[in-house]
Amino acid sequence: MRTRIRAVMLIAGIAFAAGASAQAYPSRPIKFVVPFPPGGNLDFLARTIQPRLSEALGATIVVDNRGGAAGIVGAEYAARQPGDGYTLFLGNTGSSAINPSIFPSFPVRPLRDLVGLTLLVDVPGAFAVHPSVPANSVKEFIDYAKARPGQLNYGSSGSGSAQRLAFEFFMQKAGIKLVHIPYKGGAGAATLAVLAGEVNATMLTVASFVGHVKSGKAKVLAVMSPARSHALPQVPTMAESGFPELKLGSWQAMFVPKGTPRPIVNKLYGVMIKTMEDPETMRRLAAGGADIVTSKSPDEFAAFLKEQTEFWAKIVKSVGATAE
Repeated sequence: MRTRIRAVMLIAGIAFAAGASAQAYPSRPIKFVVPFPPGGNLDFLARTIQPRLSEALGATIVVDNRGGAAGIVGAEYAARQPGDGYTLFLGNTGSSAINPSIFPSFPVRPLRDLVGLTLLVDVPGAFAVHPSVPANSVKEFIDYAKARPGQLNYGSSGSGSAQRLAFEFFMQKAGIKLVHIPYKGGAGAATLAVLAGEVNATMLTVASFVGHVKSGKAKVLAVMSPARSHALPQVPTMAESGFPELKLGSWQAMFVPKGTPRPIVNKLYGVMIKTMEDPETMRRLAAGGADIVTSKSPDEFAAFLKEQTEFWAKIVKSVGATAE
């Protein structure tokens, strides 16, 4: 009986300590790790939500850009930090779902080494071409490429990027072949390459091309989202163009290191949801071409991440993609 009483008291003590820890949290500044350089989509999201997060948590939050190696540097750094709630990691499709398959020696497995809190936004993809390409639809582009095997090229933000894999998958299904030109520095460099005519085509984000479509510097043949984009309502989806598998965007999500106490995970999740529902946050993200898509719970996001990791692993294997 005494043993049972001690066990009950011990469990109660642990529960009380966890609750007290969550109530006292945070008591010092929080690092907000972004695995890409300043100026990209993830950095834009981080700096948009940082003030609201700081206000809601009552703590200083410092954005820490740790770019390099397609997001590997930042992901590994975040995963190696203590699981105490004082490190946030902003991951995306590439750093959190694709890298484990495209880089065999990738040291971090997000499903194993990180705890996902929630999806934050999804930035719809766009199949864009330079105005010199005489195609105004996906079908016309395929016909144009088939008549010029190996003569056209496409750009991406890296050999292991979602854009590269999506285009390789598209070429496989369409029966065409373009030369891949990877660019360093994220999606911005690949966007500029299309605008300058260095490459004929790309699959980046709608946000990257909206302004340029209106000025006539680029054409978007299709959007890679389940429904048409509110920013380009006249442009059909890839599904409407005959490629239902290509309903892809660049989702972005929040993580913390493995071992972070559940009460702190729950507190951070609630703060994230509150931040994403803030009218000013919603306005700024919408202006940047991002759709807010939060998860119903950390567990729901974990299931989504597992599904995405398996999906991209199949794509990598299907197209035979490797990190060059």
